[in-house]
Amino acid sequence: MHPIVDLRSDTVTKPTPEMRRAMAEAEVGDDVYSEDPTLNRLEERAAEMFGREAAMFVPSGSMANTIAVMTLARRGSEVICEERAHIFSYEMASLSAIAGCAARGVKTEDGLLTWKLVKEAIRPKGRYMAQTGMVSCENTHNVAGGVVLPTEDAEEICDGAHEAGLTVHLDGARIFNAAVALGKSVAEITRKFDSVTFCVSKGLGAPVGSLLLGTAEYIAQARINRKILGGGMRQAGVLAAAGLIALEQSPQRLHEDHENAQVLAQGLAAIPGIRIDPQRVQTNIVVFDVSGTGQTSQQLADQLATHNVKVHAMTPTSIRAVTHCDVDRAGCLRAVAALEQVCAAGVRA
Repeated sequence: MHPIVDLRSDTVTKPTPEMRRAMAEAEVGDDVYSEDPTLNRLEERAAEMFGREAAMFVPSGSMANTIAVMTLARRGSEVICEERAHIFSYEMASLSAIAGCAARGVKTEDGLLTWKLVKEAIRPKGRYMAQTGMVSCENTHNVAGGVVLPTEDAEEICDGAHEAGLTVHLDGARIFNAAVALGKSVAEITRKFDSVTFCVSKGLGAPVGSLLLGTAEYIAQARINRKILGGGMRQAGVLAAAGLIALEQSPQRLHEDHENAQVLAQGLAAIPGIRIDPQRVQTNIVVFDVSGTGQTSQQLADQLATHNVKVHAMTPTSIRAVTHCDVDRAGCLRAVAALEQVCAAGVRA
């Protein structure tokens, strides 16, 4: 039997043998006292790579985004974001339930915010509407199929927002994928944002963790908010050790995931009933429409699972497949062949 091809997400990656050794041998201390040397090195290295004064490790990207809003925005204010943004749609309403802010979703065709769209969403000054508190961008945009926010658009949003007296956060969970796609450094494409988050547990392949970056003053306040959420950790160096390896080594191979995503997209485009434009696949996320197959996305996902292929039924008519370091080219081709077989069987039935 073939091994499982798990394309549900790049969060399913397993730590490498080198990561496991580093975790077992990590020098540790109490991070709440800032005494974990391995975690301190991870935060310092992340800050250095992004050209920032400081960084803070947290267990998840969702916690990082929530802390960012708590630190940057006033309670009772609105956060402008794209209407399908992860911070709005996939974080259990923590934006309102915990950070005390409301989302002002902006509709786009491709998932990419522009300053024109953001400017139109800023509330006028007044006493009857929640006032705009901050702007949040996402790069790459998960639900929109891993599309990359152009640096010029990102900087125009930051400049315009700052001029309007607003702060700007970047949910950069997969920012290294964006950097590889753009051929630029992460520091270059994030430099104007007030805060940035990124995950070491997605395409970079570490088992746990995200980092929040900003000024030293900002991160000092963020540490207080992390403690409020119960995110203060102790001997977290066992996690940071894997994160350090991921940070140093994994960006160099992300182009392979992008190439495999293209192979996957092109194969899917040839299957009757599947709708996808491979030219719109920019990074490692492939979202395709299955309405033409006569089956729901969940029905197809369930049938694919019997072929040892796992995908994510994102909506009733769309499926997401994410390439990563634990799925090779052969695995992507197997996934295409399995879907082709499943769709053909559905037509015969």
